[in-house]
This record gives sequence, structure tokens and C-alpha cells, in this order.
Amino acid sequence: MAMAKVYNMDGKQLREIELPGVFGIKPNQSVLHEAVKNHLANKRQGTQSALTRAEVRGGGRKPWRQKGTGRARTGSTRAPNWTHGGVTFAPKPRSYAYSLNKKVKRLALLSALSLRAERGEIVVIENLQMPEVKTKSFLKFLTAIELDSKKPLVVTPEVNRTVVLSARNLPGVDTTTATILSPYEILRHGAMIIDEAALATIEEVFGR
Repeated sequence: MAMAKVYNMDGKQLREIELPGVFGIKPNQSVLHEAVKNHLANKRQGTQSALTRAEVRGGGRKPWRQKGTGRARTGSTRAPNWTHGGVTFAPKPRSYAYSLNKKVKRLALLSALSLRAERGEIVVIENLQMPEVKTKSFLKFLTAIELDSKKPLVVTPEVNRTVVLSARNLPGVDTTTATILSPYEILRHGAMIIDEAALATIEEVFGR
């Protein structure tokens, strides 16, 4: 089973604990790849648009007569081969979103968690709390546990306002809750900081 070190908010190591079973599977690389592709596709706005030949304004008159000029025949100045002409197979607004099978989603999440545990990139905090909203204090905490350069993902059992506001101005540091973990977010960050209370929630929600 995967192990993780437990620290307090002062950066002092207290003990080591065994992580729940959701952190102990063999990571499936192909499923992780599929989950990241799906996440990025679903984020696409799909607003790209261009005008086709039929939609470009003008070009109603034949530029020159059909024969006798020595030039190639043409019927409109809005043909795709003309400057200011329409676009062949022009892109139009569309949705790039698609869904993944529930079992694939779950496997991807467990693979991402297990990959972080396997690499020793999970740190557990006994009681992740901030007495006040202060970015400098939160940065001091990250430095104490030697994760200030890893741009970690901070996981709490529920939304913790002081933690969220203290971390939001630190480049690359994001916060989330244990019930809405995403494989993409886990892989995008170099490490995970998990409140000890959130471990039980992660096991309860995703361990079924």
C-alpha cells in the first residue's frame, strides 16, 4: 500500500500513514491520456467561424467574359481562389464535447491518484486551516513542507474560504474539494496537499 508523510501547518513531520485503497492501483496510462483529451475537448469553446463562398458579400457579377481574354474563366470574385473570396469547407461554431464511460472516468481518477502516490508527491496535512486570509503565510507553509516550487493542488474536505483566498494569488497553486477531483487537475500540478480529513471523503466517494 502507498504511504504518505503527515505534517502540521508549521511544516513539522508528525508521522507516516497508509493511504486508502484508491491510491494503490496500477496507473493506466492510456486511460489517463483519454481523460486528459476528454477534459481539454470539453473545455473548447468551439466558436471558430469563417464565411463560405455563399456567405461572402459581393461577387455577383461575372468579372470578365467567358472567352477571348486569354485569362482563365471565372464566374465570381468571391471564389475560394480569389483574395477576399469565401473559405472552402469553412469552420462553423460547433461543440467538441463528448462523454466518457463512468468506469473509464473512475479508473482515470484512481490512476492519477495512484501515480502521485507512487512518485511520493502526496503530502497529508493534519489540520489544513488558515487563521486569516494571508498569501504570505500560505507561501511560508508551502516552503516549510518543500512544495513551494511544485505548484501543488490543495485538497480540502469542503470549501475552505481562508485557504482558497490565501492560495489563489500564488502562481500555479490551485484548491479543490475532495468530492470533485479531476484527473486533469491532478496531473497538471506537480504534487498534492491533502487535508487528512479529506482522505476519508476521497475513499468514500471514489472507492466504491
